[in-house]
Amino acid sequence: MRASNVIGLVMAAGYSRRFGQHDKRCALLADGRSLLAATVANAEQAFPLLRVAVRAEDDANLLGLAEHTPVIRLHQAHLGLGASLAEAVRALSHDAQLNSSEAVAILLGDMPWIKQETLLSLQRLATGDTIVRPCHAGKQGHPVIFGRALWPALEALSSNRGAKDLVRDNADRYRAYDVQDAGTLLDIDVPEDLVVPEYFTPDEA
Repeated sequence: MRASNVIGLVMAAGYSRRFGQHDKRCALLADGRSLLAATVANAEQAFPLLRVAVRAEDDANLLGLAEHTPVIRLHQAHLGLGASLAEAVRALSHDAQLNSSEAVAILLGDMPWIKQETLLSLQRLATGDTIVRPCHAGKQGHPVIFGRALWPALEALSSNRGAKDLVRDNADRYRAYDVQDAGTLLDIDVPEDLVVPEYFTPDEA
């Protein structure tokens, strides 16, 4: 599949209570960028079509997002990841600019260190009726790419479990691909996780 047929959807509407009192999305990396800005910048290079899902009340500037960044404002974020995913995918489905898109890659806003090579390779493997997921060292990673045939099921989510049950219930559509990219597993839960991994270089950001 061509990269232009896969939408990158960065989910950044969570409350990140494990991180502490500060908004994790605004935490600064060593290069001075906010965590969310770094994740979005990395995703932008791989996805010609990109949307960032934030809470309805968020100030995009305070989150470190550029003025041109297209955001989806979620009103159900307080209900959990499942409800947020459902609302975000409904917005994608009703966006006329995305009518020709065949799949959506669900990226997490706290994972800035996924390699470009990985993101591009996963897009090429995606189809309109499969679920594509990277695996590294025997562990499931992100992003997860859902073909458009799965979007109605995503739009029906409501729990705080995200799309885990949907993936389990569609085992025949699930495709796991081994990748040599630890960044597919590295999310940031606590301030100590903000240290840039040794393998990651600015050229991959």
